Amino acid sequence: MEALKTRLAGEVRETGFAEMGICAPDSLPDLPERLARFVEEGRHGQMEWMAERMAWRSDPSALWPEARSVVMLADSYRPETDPLAGLAEKDRGLISVYARGKDYHDIVKKRLKKLARWLIAEGGGEVKVFVDTAPVPEKPLAEAAGLGWQGKHTNLLSRDFGNWVFLGAIFTTLDLPKDVPEREHCGSCTRCLDICPTNAFPAPFQLDARRCISYLTIEHKGPIPEEFRASLGNRIYGCDDCLAVCPWNKFAVAAGDARHAARDDLDLPPLKELAELDDAAFRARFSGSPIKRIGRNRFVRNVLYAIGNSDEPALLPVAKGLRSDADPAVADAAEWAVGRLTG
Repeated sequence: MEALKTRLAGEVRETGFAEMGICAPDSLPDLPERLARFVEEGRHGQMEWMAERMAWRSDPSALWPEARSVVMLADSYRPETDPLAGLAEKDRGLISVYARGKDYHDIVKKRLKKLARWLIAEGGGEVKVFVDTAPVPEKPLAEAAGLGWQGKHTNLLSRDFGNWVFLGAIFTTLDLPKDVPEREHCGSCTRCLDICPTNAFPAPFQLDARRCISYLTIEHKGPIPEEFRASLGNRIYGCDDCLAVCPWNKFAVAAGDARHAARDDLDLPPLKELAELDDAAFRARFSGSPIKRIGRNRFVRNVLYAIGNSDEPALLPVAKGLRSDADPAVADAAEWAVGRLTG
């Protein structure tokens, strides 16, 4: 099996992944307690799916009892420019780096399936692949597989490739040699905690999703609480602040697939243009993008908060025109934006 693992690592590099690590499905003994505490404290917000199927999410061995190994893959999507520079472009929308290119689910899953087919052909057994669409705790598994550690911002980071990575998993019935878990190397650094605009980290290595801009702009349904709206700035989908300031990113490797690069129309698009999208235009514009899944209403809601933070009087007519929108959250955001722009 050691020889098979060595050859698999070669295939991983050929496929463009940054790194591979292997762990056992039952290698997360403390996860059930951590996840239960997170949910009991309500820090998952409206993400009911975190509370559902908790038995699977806290114990990967329960997801597929026949599995003997989990092959974890890291795929780099390192940006070529500083993502925080766009915060100064107040009349334009700032989209999280991971969502500026083609939907990563499609890209990573296709490459995982290619590796899985190779593994079956060379070693036999059965496989299942997962990319962020099943109750699989990717970050804890990646840490157990030695890819890196969950930093103080709770995201996976590595001394070899920083924290700009997508994670994919191949569960297999093959009993492959396991890697040594990585230990934490954050030291006394608190840059990720200090930069958070909404103080979403109650303590190092802990996140309250209800205060996180990524959660608020993507997962949260209905109006965003007023206490957070000004802090959104021009962030209209996700937030990269805590990722962008991590010192370990000096070792980040180039993106593993050219399709992770930003589409021209998603690199700081004008807020006016986005606010005027109806449902059909929204679906057309964001075809093949992960942004499409939140729908026009939630997206335009976010755009209106950005308009309210823009200090651009020229955007006032746009906000006024949406005060009577059929969606209550959009209408509420438009009213708030008008109030901000008129003082």
